[in-house]
Formats: sequence, structure tokens, C-alpha cells
Amino acid sequence: MQSGPLPDLNNTRIAFSRFSSAELRDSYFLFRLLGIPWMVEWGSRLAQWAIRIGLPVQWAIRKTVFHQFCGGETIVGCEPAVAQLAMGGVGTILDYSVEGTDGDEAFDACAEEIIRTIHKARGDDRIPFAVFKVSGVASVELMERISAQSQPAKQDIMEWNTVRVRVRRIIQAAADANQAVLVDAEESWIQDAIDGLVHELILKYNRVKPLVYQTVQLYRHDRLEYLKKTYAQISAEGCHFAVKLVRGAYMEKERERAAERNYPSPIQPDKASTDRDFDEAVRFCLEHIEQMALCCGSHNEESNLRMINRMRELGIEASNPRVWSAQLKGMSDHISFNLAHAGYRVAKYLPYGPVQAVLPYLVRRARENTSIAGQMSRELTLLSAERKRRRTDN
Repeated sequence: MQSGPLPDLNNTRIAFSRFSSAELRDSYFLFRLLGIPWMVEWGSRLAQWAIRIGLPVQWAIRKTVFHQFCGGETIVGCEPAVAQLAMGGVGTILDYSVEGTDGDEAFDACAEEIIRTIHKARGDDRIPFAVFKVSGVASVELMERISAQSQPAKQDIMEWNTVRVRVRRIIQAAADANQAVLVDAEESWIQDAIDGLVHELILKYNRVKPLVYQTVQLYRHDRLEYLKKTYAQISAEGCHFAVKLVRGAYMEKERERAAERNYPSPIQPDKASTDRDFDEAVRFCLEHIEQMALCCGSHNEESNLRMINRMRELGIEASNPRVWSAQLKGMSDHISFNLAHAGYRVAKYLPYGPVQAVLPYLVRRARENTSIAGQMSRELTLLSAERKRRRTDN
């Protein structure tokens, strides 16, 4: 068992050392605005309306929320952000965040862009993971039908086979590049189709080492049991079960849909239940780490510290390549950079894409941040502390 104090996640000198005072000021005022729900809601609507009718507002978006939460408009344009993260020992997960694509031509184009992120990562230790959403390369309506039907229609099976070929092309490119891939989780009504597809890929590509990571959302009340059951199935086949654990990103949508359609909500009854299952899932993965790989996708300080404490109890080294912590670009830098400074493996999701195309992502991110209790106050408190520290030191 390792000893010594846990990393100090409140060390703002380390957390913000790569950012200028002007950047800290801009982030501080942006988070103040994001803490006002009515302003976020109306600002989001106005931005979408302005772009839809062709008003020249992209420059304003680019200098505010886009700069905070995105890495650039292209893979090449993300290089400064990748380099800045690497200076602090934090890896990059290039995340092509264009949403709302539809049709085979758009799906094929999205798949090719994901493959380009894999090519960019090849041989680059700064980029430990690739990532994609299946909804970026497949019809949501098709995934919903595949998830709902025990015996899908012949036409749906044919279309789903096309999706499988498209996704396998992505994963084969990753295998050729020796690049791990995170497959993000989505809404519950399409998740069964995604899970089935990911299991196929795990059984094919995870026999030698973890390559394909499934994402499990612990705000669903059935996911802890699902995690343990799936691990038993995958390990029985002699494969490594690689998993990214998150709390979840679609709570309000899930509850609204369940109420509208009169079925039991899949979401936990309260945050305490989600936290309990999330921490138990992390513990389970660490205790089976020889046959698993874990990416702990969390902005929660206590969950990250509990993970580290359990690693120490189990004698798992901080630099173990099977254990990662991950956060989003522009958020929770106090977790990311302080953990990296202490020698733990950390990566940031770095969304990118043309401003107009990633606007739906930015709107969702702003609304989610506003609805997460305590998120804005934590960010503001830390930014204020570092700005005060710099003024005092100077």
C-alpha cells in the first residue's frame, strides 16, 4: 500500500500555470455568465437564430464559449491546444463534435474525419485516445428501432450492417495505429444497439490488450449490475474489458421522455445514488484491473480522490497505463493538471469542428453546466483564487 498525502486539487498555481492572466479573466467572466440560467437559455437561442439567418456572430462565439470549450475548427487548428495540455502532462482526446449529421454521405464523411484523428494520434504520445459517437455515423432512428426490436425488420438489418462496416473501418484504423478508442454512450433508447455493436468490437479487438472502450453511464440505475455482468461475459471469452465510466449527460431528456411515454425512468432517484454506484463501479474496475482498463470520466473531486486512494490500497502505480482520469476541455483544470502533476494519467476531451457545426454541442455544454449544482461556483472560486494569488505575488 502506497502512503503519503493525496494530490492537492486546490493548488491553483499548478492548475492554471499554462494560462495568462488575460485568459483567466476571460474564463472568469464567461463562467459568471454561464451561472445565470436565463442568460444561457436566451443567449443560446439568439446564437442559433443569428447563425441560421446568416448574421456574422461567429467571431463572438469563437472568442468566448468556443475558445473555452473547443480546441479549434480543424485537427491542425487544435495543435496549440494539444501542445498546451502536453506542457502540463495532460493528454488530448480529439473529439470531432459536429452534431446533427444525417444520410450515408454525411455519415461516411464523419467516419473519415474520425479516422483522420486516429492518423493524427498515431505515434503521438500526447494523444492517448480517439473517440466517437455512433450517432455520428448512424441514424438515430435506426438505432432506436434496432434497440427496441428483438427481431428487427430485414431492411433495418441491412442498414445496420452498413453501420457495422462503417464502424469497423474506424476500429480497424485504430488497431492498425495501435490507438485506443472510446465509444461514447448516448440516450437509453438507442444504447442497446450501441452496446451490442461495441461488444462485437471488444470480442474481436481486445484479445491481446485493451483497445475498444465501452462507456457506461452510472446515472442509470441498472448500469452497475450491467457493468459487472458484462465484465464476467467479456473476461470469460479471454478478452480485456475496457470501460469509460461517467455519471451521464442526458438526465433531463431521459426523465422527460419517460414521463411523456409513461414508462419507468431509467435514471437514478437522486444524485447520492448516482455517486454511490459511480464510486462502486470505479472500485470494481480497479479490483479487476489485470483484465480491465478504466477511464474515469469525472469532474467530481471526491470521486477522483477515492479512485487514487483505492489505487494506493491495491498497489496500483500512478502511471499504470490501464487507469486514466478524463475531463472536458475548459472545465475542472484543477483536477486535470494537479493529478497529472502528481504522476497520474490524465486526458482532456478536446472538441473541435467549424463554429457553426459545433454550436449544438456548445449550447448543450452551456445548458448542462448551468444545471449542474455547484459546477459554476467551483470554477469561479478556483479562478478567483488564482487571480488573487497572482495579484498578491506581483
